[in-house]
Amino acid sequence: MSTSPFEPVQRPRIWAMSISRLRDLFFDIAGEYVERADLRIVSHGFEDAVREIDSADASRPDVVIAGGSNGAYLKTRVPVPVVRINATGFDVMHALARARRDGAKVALVTHGNTPDEVRRFISAYALDVTFASYDSAQDAESVVLDLRDRGIDVVVGPGLVTDLAASAGMGAVFLYSRASIRAAFDTALEVAEATRRETVRRQRLDNLLQHLRDGVVALDAQGRVEAMNQRLASVLGIDASRAVGRVLLDLAPDLAGSLPDADGDSFCTVRGASYVVHRGPLASSGGAAGTVLTFQESRAVERLDRTLRSRQRVQQFSARYRLDDIVGASESIGRVRTLVTRYARSDATVLILGESGTGKEMVAQSMHQLSTRRDFAFVAINCGAFPEALLESELFGYEEGAFTGARKGGKAGLIEVAHRGTLFLDEIGEMPLSLQSRLLRVLQEREVVRLGSTEPTRVDIRVVAATHRALTEGIEAGRFRADLYYRLNILSIALPPLRERSADLLPLAVELLLQAASRDPRLAARLPDAAAAERVLASLNEPFKHYAWPGNVRELQNVIERIAVELADADTPADAASGAVFIREMLRGVAPEIAEPPARARKTALTLRERSRHVEADEIRAALAAHDGDRDAVCDALGISKTTLWRKLNAAQ
Repeated sequence: MSTSPFEPVQRPRIWAMSISRLRDLFFDIAGEYVERADLRIVSHGFEDAVREIDSADASRPDVVIAGGSNGAYLKTRVPVPVVRINATGFDVMHALARARRDGAKVALVTHGNTPDEVRRFISAYALDVTFASYDSAQDAESVVLDLRDRGIDVVVGPGLVTDLAASAGMGAVFLYSRASIRAAFDTALEVAEATRRETVRRQRLDNLLQHLRDGVVALDAQGRVEAMNQRLASVLGIDASRAVGRVLLDLAPDLAGSLPDADGDSFCTVRGASYVVHRGPLASSGGAAGTVLTFQESRAVERLDRTLRSRQRVQQFSARYRLDDIVGASESIGRVRTLVTRYARSDATVLILGESGTGKEMVAQSMHQLSTRRDFAFVAINCGAFPEALLESELFGYEEGAFTGARKGGKAGLIEVAHRGTLFLDEIGEMPLSLQSRLLRVLQEREVVRLGSTEPTRVDIRVVAATHRALTEGIEAGRFRADLYYRLNILSIALPPLRERSADLLPLAVELLLQAASRDPRLAARLPDAAAAERVLASLNEPFKHYAWPGNVRELQNVIERIAVELADADTPADAASGAVFIREMLRGVAPEIAEPPARARKTALTLRERSRHVEADEIRAALAAHDGDRDAVCDALGISKTTLWRKLNAAQ
């Protein structure tokens, strides 16, 4: 038998059972098998043998060896394999030869019908032999007595028959030889090995089933249980150890009519709980195939579905930009990087201020990537890009039937989608007043209520808002809630416009040109690195610095894209001076407003200190509006004196 080197070798248990002279032959050859099997010779037969085997429990034999009627009796009554001893042709010939020497009239007695090959053998040699057979021990005694009355001198047969013949005063020749006993023992070893392998296979299958989270049962072609895990047994309220061999519908009649008729899925209710039942084929090496039924609780399926959808959303709503993507070496952009890094360690709400095209979403994504929420969703929505009704359903979600056209089953809003991640509200100044109050509650209570629902859903989100408008002006005009402003403006980052970052113009242009080249193989071959791109754009540095860039980085990106398209098809002069003239002429063609700025004076840029004064003034005006002009209350709220209040307001004029 093949065993694992890590497991102790256990010899198969074989019981040889007899109440006749067959027992003596067992003892004669037992020594030959002592190393290969745990052999036990039992002097019991028929009902006594059955009781002996049933009472063995853990020490029950793997295989039983028995002969004649005893073997036939045990084969149908014990739960272990029974190997019957079969007489060979040589056994019959040798026994008949001995019997003819002992008497004139010989009878051959066998259990069951005498085999045809034995009859043909005796007929071929013209032997005078009387044939007889028996089915039980009682039959054997009657057959022997009848043969005695018919004048039979010698009886050839199994142990029970020869013992009866000897008791009746007749000659007796034992049919079995040592060779037939050895053959039975060898067969028993093979059966034990096959049984052990099957037992190990079933144990492994059972261990596998027991570790499954779902209820599983394997059925044969007649619907009888071959294996069942404890999970399903607990669901059905039955004993798994007693289920094997019984019809499943007899064990659980409530399942009748609710199981799938063919391979596939169906729903059923067991003891008040709903289950999805899957039916599949049970492969079989021979005979009719069986069935495997898997019971999965409906709530577990729903939880798995929500988890999968959540993961898909995280992949769909993800941040692409990192802090390294913010290009520039100016002092103002360095300050932005510092604030992004600092604020990423906090969960407080952030308000990003900046003109259109200054990279507000890039800053928000960079902050998300540096935060502890980086593995969850980054959900961005432009509050000015949706009608009020659509924006409300997108943000807060809705229940089934909340309005005409609502999706079946409802829909989670973007606030729920951002759970454990970051919600970026771009152009927050465009949000309708009616939604501002609902957003304020989300920020205060960290819970959201879908349209058409009364049940709030808890959310764990970090909110980052952005605007290009002065929210304080919206407060004064009644378009923006002062209380929402203070909820949003806990931490703030002011992004400088491109016209105030003249030192960053050329590095930004080079980076954008390299990005364009990565999408066009022709241009990539001409611009293998940043140095090559900088040489091409160097002559545009001065025109770029004298332009106001009202569209900021977005406008610069558009200009560089136009230049990239022209460069991909043009032949740039090799001479540096000629190349510079060529590039400036190209700029005149694709962006004349930059190459030839208008004669009117360019608006003087505000310094960082001036912008800070304006931001402070905006916050003071918002506080005045929130406190209905009560200066004392504003000074208490901001922690400043009245003198400082007026000085800061006048300094921003």
